[in-house]
Amino acid sequence: MLKIAHHHIYKHPLPEGHRFPMDKYDLLPRQLIHEGTCTPDNFFNPTFPEDTDILACHDTEYYQNLIQLQLKPSEVRKIGFPLSEELVQRERIIADGTIKGCHFAIEHGIAMNIAGGTHHAYSNRGEAFCMLNDQAIGARYLINNGLAQKVLIVDLDVHQGNGTAEIFQNDDAVFTFSMHGRGNYPFKKEKSDLDIPLEKGTTDKEYLTQLKGILPKLLETVQPDFIFYLCGVDILSTDKLGTLGMTLEGCKERDRFVLRTCFDKGIPVQCSMGGGYSPEIKIIIEAHANTFRLAQDIYT
Repeated sequence: MLKIAHHHIYKHPLPEGHRFPMDKYDLLPRQLIHEGTCTPDNFFNPTFPEDTDILACHDTEYYQNLIQLQLKPSEVRKIGFPLSEELVQRERIIADGTIKGCHFAIEHGIAMNIAGGTHHAYSNRGEAFCMLNDQAIGARYLINNGLAQKVLIVDLDVHQGNGTAEIFQNDDAVFTFSMHGRGNYPFKKEKSDLDIPLEKGTTDKEYLTQLKGILPKLLETVQPDFIFYLCGVDILSTDKLGTLGMTLEGCKERDRFVLRTCFDKGIPVQCSMGGGYSPEIKIIIEAHANTFRLAQDIYT
C-alpha cells in the first residue's frame, strides 16, 4: 500500500502574508481523496524524530539554537520565515515523515511525503524556507542503521540542492544528483556529485532527453540500494520562481520515468514534494497530484 506522510501542523504555523504556497499541503490530500486516487488509509501522521537522527546531519550548536529559537536575526533572514516554535516543530515532523517513509518504501517499494524536499538546509544553517534537510536526514538514517549501503538522491527541483550537496560532500555512501535551472537560486551553487544546470526556457523535449540519458547510466554506475526523489514542480513554465519551460504533461512524464525506473530496478524510493510556486494554486495541486496518481498506477 502507498503510504504518505501528512502533517496537520501546517494549519496555522505562519502569519497571513507568509502562507502561500503552504495551502497546498492541506489541499493536496483532500484532492487525492476526493478523486479516489487515495483513501485515508494511505496517509500516516508523523511525530518527532530522535534528536540523534537529526544530529547525524546537522551541527549540534545550530540545532540547539534552532529549537530554542535563539538563531541570530541574520540567520532567520536567510531562512525567510519568522521563527516560531510551531515552525520548528513542523520542520522536525517533516523529517520524521521522511524517516518513517524510508521504512514504508523498503516494505512497499515507495513512500511519499506531502511536504519535504528541504534541500537548502545546510549542516550548520538554514536557507530559503528550509531549516532541517529531511532527505539528507533520511539518507544518513538508512546508512547509520544498516538499512542501505549506497544511497542516491535524485533532486529534480528547479533549484540546486545546495544544502544536500554540502552535507554529503565528503560522504561516499550518498551520491547527490541535482538537475536544476542554471539561473535559479542559489546563485552560488555548491558541488553535487553530479550537477546538470539547465538553460532558461528548457522545454519538455530537452529536459526529458537529458534525464532519460542520465538516470539509467547513473544507476549502473552508483548501484544504489535506496533512492530519494525530490520531485519539485517548480520546473513548470508557469512557476514564478523558476526559469524552465516545462508543461504539466512534461512534468508528469518526468515523474513517470523516474518512478517506473525505480520500480523496474526494484530499488525503494522515498519521494518528497519540494517546490511549486505557480500563481494559480490549481496548477500546483494538479502537478503534485500527478506524482501520486503515477505512484498508485505503477506500484499497485
